[in-house]
Amino acid sequence: MLVLLPPSEGKAPSGRGAPLKPESLSLPGLAEARQAVLDELVELCAGDEEKAREVLGLSEGLRGEIAKNAVLRTAGARPAGEIYTGVLYDALDLASLDTAAKRRAARSLLVFSGLWGAVRVTDRIPSYRCSMGVKLPGLGPLGAHWRRPMADVLPEAAGNGLVLDLRSSAYAAAWKPKGEVAGRTASVRVLHAPTRKVVSHFNKATKGRIVRSLLLAGAAPKGPAELVEALRDLGYAVEAEAPGRAGTAWALDVLVDEIH
Repeated sequence: MLVLLPPSEGKAPSGRGAPLKPESLSLPGLAEARQAVLDELVELCAGDEEKAREVLGLSEGLRGEIAKNAVLRTAGARPAGEIYTGVLYDALDLASLDTAAKRRAARSLLVFSGLWGAVRVTDRIPSYRCSMGVKLPGLGPLGAHWRRPMADVLPEAAGNGLVLDLRSSAYAAAWKPKGEVAGRTASVRVLHAPTRKVVSHFNKATKGRIVRSLLLAGAAPKGPAELVEALRDLGYAVEAEAPGRAGTAWALDVLVDEIH
């Protein structure tokens, strides 16, 4: 199973660990595209601060993120699972997983990123600020920048098993599973059962809990139909219908009564 996650906008501090080693990151086929984004982002943020703030879409209160980006090559690095914070990652709570579940997380979780493309939770990265919606002056929109390298690399990363897609739309634009891979992909919406509406906070929190539940249970669904069964066995209310044609991803709705 490969689980595709969005990053968090807010991130934990880099800390005092050894600096980034780009060659050590997973998915080495993304290395050239990563280097291009890193070079331009560092140059942008080491130059005109107002221009950098405008390009990155930062409020005045987030001006300090520019200085952080300017020193990405020398800043301390920590496992990505410690860098990413926010509602989904709080609910997932990687640090409290047992040893076996942590091993499963290391194998199966892939976090998408405007800067790195995608990283494993064990990859050591510095704290940064660069969303997939950014349009860098030299490279253009990052979603478009990542599409070709992702198309080359991600099908192999997906292997022969289930792809559980929990990304937000901005990050989903960087890679859309196609063909046979799409047929074993399931995307998930979390709906407030009484209103049938998506609410951002508990949508993220529930996705974090879903991943945590699967990791702790050692669940290994081989496809979307098996995922539906696994989630129901774990106590989730799931609505799903097989797509009408081959090569189409499944869409699952997880229904939640309480907003928390």
